[in-house]
Order: sequence, then structure tokens, then C-alpha cells
Amino acid sequence: MKNLNLLLIVSTIATFTACKNNTKQQEKKLPNHEVSKTVEEKTNNAKSVTIALNAKSESNVGGKVVFTENNDVVNMVASINGLEPGVHAIHIHETADCSSADGKSAGGHWNPTSQPHGAWGAETGYHKGDIGNFTADESGHAEIEFSTSEWCLDCNDNTKNIIGKGLIVHAGKDDLTSQPSGDAGARVSCAGIIQ
Repeated sequence: MKNLNLLLIVSTIATFTACKNNTKQQEKKLPNHEVSKTVEEKTNNAKSVTIALNAKSESNVGGKVVFTENNDVVNMVASINGLEPGVHAIHIHETADCSSADGKSAGGHWNPTSQPHGAWGAETGYHKGDIGNFTADESGHAEIEFSTSEWCLDCNDNTKNIIGKGLIVHAGKDDLTSQPSGDAGARVSCAGIIQ
């Protein structure tokens, strides 16, 4: 009887040890779909804001703009319709207020670092809102993509945070030199960047 009890105890300990080792091996080797899910959750921390452009200055210019921040870089993708074919300017302005018929309620270019107006990246200076020029095709449509680490969406850095600012599309081309705003003409579309 003692031998039977001893055999039963040894057998139980052996089974328990085998199960424990098997569990540890399973913990070390996650299935591929589990690993992928973990990586996706860690890398998919992007912030995104979508805004609609509204016609101003008696134009028919409208569209949609999406700002996405990922890994400290903000990517802007704009789809704009109703433009005159040719070159137009687009800028971020001081406020998200698009209430006036001419879009001037959005204020001047967003310039939190008090630089002169200029082409983006110019050594002589540029506003953080100086996105630049783009070309509308013969049907008045344009697609614009712009990326920078000098913007953020709802961060604590007032020299980078574009939330609460306005986006303006102009009737004409930014000459990239005239002060304070490049002489780009009427504001034909406006949207407030809000979250």
C-alpha cells in the first residue's frame, strides 16, 4: 500500500511538472497572429482630424482635408474642387474662425515663431503655416500631400499645435516673398482645424 501511495505521488508530481513546462513553452511562443496584433496596437497610435473646406469670397471651392499624426510627423492630404485651373496657395491661418464671407475671420498666417513669410524650409525664414502652392487641373481639381515634423495634433507645444487654426485656400499663387503673406489673392475656401 505504501508503494502504491508513493507511486501515485511520484506520478502526480511528474504530470504536474510536464504540464508546467508545456505552459512555459506556450507562453514563450505566441502564435503569429498574436504577435501581429500586439505590434499593430503599438504602431497604430495615429491621431487623425478630417475637415471640410467651405467656399468663401463667392467661389464654389470646397473639399476635404485629412491631417494624420504618426511617429511625430503630421501628414496632410487635401482633395479640393471648384478651383480655377492653375496655381493656388494654401496656408494655415491663426484661427479656426471661418465665419466671414471672405474668410478673413481666420486671421493672418499662423506664425508662432515670428519669422518672415517665405517658402517652406527657406533659410531666410517661413511661417509654420506657409504650406505653399499647388496646381489645379483643367477640371478645377487638386490633390495635395504635405508632411512635416514641425506640426502636431493637440500637443502642448504652441509652436507646433495646429488644432484651433484655420486652413485657407487662395485664388492665386503665393509669390513666396511679399510680406507678410505672399500676395496670394482672395480666400476662396476656409476650414477650421478642430478636434
